[in-house]
Amino acid sequence: MKTQIRSWIYLLTALGFVSILNISCHKEDSTYAPVVARVYTTLDRTIVPNTISPFPPPIYAYEVSKYPLYGYGGWQYGPGLPYQKRMVIMPGGYPGTAVTKAANLLSFFTMSDIHLCDKETPAQVIFSGYKNTNVSCYSASMLLTTQVLNAAVHTINVLHKQQKFDFGISLGDDCNNTQLNELRWFIDVLDGKLINPDSGTKDDPIAGPDNDYQDEYQAEGLDKSVPWYQALGNHDHFWVGAYPANEYIRQSYTGLDIVNQGNPPDGNLNSRGYYMGSIDGRTILGDVFGAGAESTFLTPPQMLAADPNRRSLRRDEWIGEFFNTSSNPSGHGFSQSNVTTGFACYAFEPKADLPVRVIVLDDTQVDSDPPVSDYAHSSLDPARFSWLISELDKGQAEGKLMIIAAHIPVGIGKGLWNTSAPITEDSLLATLHHYPNLMLWISGHRHINAVTPQPSTDPAHPELGFWVVETPSLKDFPQEFRTFDIARNSDNSISIFATDVDPIAPEGSLPALSRYYAVAAYQLFNYTVPYIPSGAYNAELLKLLTPVMQGKIQNYGTTIAK
Repeated sequence: MKTQIRSWIYLLTALGFVSILNISCHKEDSTYAPVVARVYTTLDRTIVPNTISPFPPPIYAYEVSKYPLYGYGGWQYGPGLPYQKRMVIMPGGYPGTAVTKAANLLSFFTMSDIHLCDKETPAQVIFSGYKNTNVSCYSASMLLTTQVLNAAVHTINVLHKQQKFDFGISLGDDCNNTQLNELRWFIDVLDGKLINPDSGTKDDPIAGPDNDYQDEYQAEGLDKSVPWYQALGNHDHFWVGAYPANEYIRQSYTGLDIVNQGNPPDGNLNSRGYYMGSIDGRTILGDVFGAGAESTFLTPPQMLAADPNRRSLRRDEWIGEFFNTSSNPSGHGFSQSNVTTGFACYAFEPKADLPVRVIVLDDTQVDSDPPVSDYAHSSLDPARFSWLISELDKGQAEGKLMIIAAHIPVGIGKGLWNTSAPITEDSLLATLHHYPNLMLWISGHRHINAVTPQPSTDPAHPELGFWVVETPSLKDFPQEFRTFDIARNSDNSISIFATDVDPIAPEGSLPALSRYYAVAAYQLFNYTVPYIPSGAYNAELLKLLTPVMQGKIQNYGTTIAK
């Protein structure tokens, strides 16, 4: 298809076989996407990676010029995915087919794990991934993370014109490496600022505007009528999302020398022996350099230029940046008290005329935690657990339907919980099942789509069940965000419609090239994605309310015309 042809042209241009004039971008094909009449969500069509031959010639992920030679990165459109009606937390014998949607209550979007990446930082761990060992440490899609975020924002704006969103929320890992410039790119894209996705010295691999990953561009900005909120992720405050930075690491961020660590980095940040590598921003394909055993280098590898805006942010500094914004609300959920204390939990009510409360929970580890293998696990201490209980108690007492938004999912049985945490995962789950008004736990972290039911542990009270819904990453395949539409049904139960959306990526645009890279990484690293072949999943999730809440909720929502 044409998408693959344009990607071939881009890569062949890099090899010197095709004139750059062949891919000069019209405005409609540039970094920012065009205004379009509609968005094709995964209800309409899906992105399906092409099948790679069983025995392709072995290449490494950093050998980007070889992708088109062996078919990596190719994809095609697949069929749309209708909503899967899920009633597993409803009472036995529930007549779901007889129930109809009566009124719209709430509409919002989630994005997660954007991993805005300063590819030229000296403080990353490319060496741990660039030979197909860990896609989180390296993939070619890291070159174009700001452009994909801008495409997602544009897509959200088009959807908002069709049906208004009440709010949006990022579920964490805005940053890849807790850097100031990475976080500023995130906030500035949503604010609609001029974005310079470069760091250090100014690089322009392909002469001219809007035609390579280093070019400045004007971000569209989220529609100012849509408030957006923020949750904290592990990559937002830990070095490469895994460890509290020591002084050596912190100094490396803003210096010239590429980080020297053990292989792989194992929590002993004083170990040495391997340079972790970086990206040469002067090259069209973002060539990797400075990666390998210390013994193979005559002199320590360095960046071309240092940059103070690469500095590592501590929790309070990261929170404080959300007050430097031109979009709404100021702080994006955080208060000045959060800045002072570094306590990254808060709650908000998105609609004054609807009894819904969103509880934003920081369930990442803290610096003082003993790690399991690293600091990328979920964890709660007594302070956050007590705060959560108080918010749930308040929402239940006030008759509010409740949504918990946190970076890391709960109750999925995948060993994500820090086993040294003062609060166990079982204790948390048992607590959550005391609140019949809890509808949803929304999260990211695993970079995949997943819907996990949490049925009531008391068969006599099925209303104590809730749903865990994960939003995938905008960096890795399937590169999607989610929309949620919550409706009141004819029997005053609740239906939650969760929909995956692929950002608009016109052929020949930089977001389209990122999609190509993300598909190639999926094929090369061969990591597991549920709901293959597209990795997308749309669901209607039913939730039973107590008789009291059924009586209350029947008075709310925009009635659906018969």
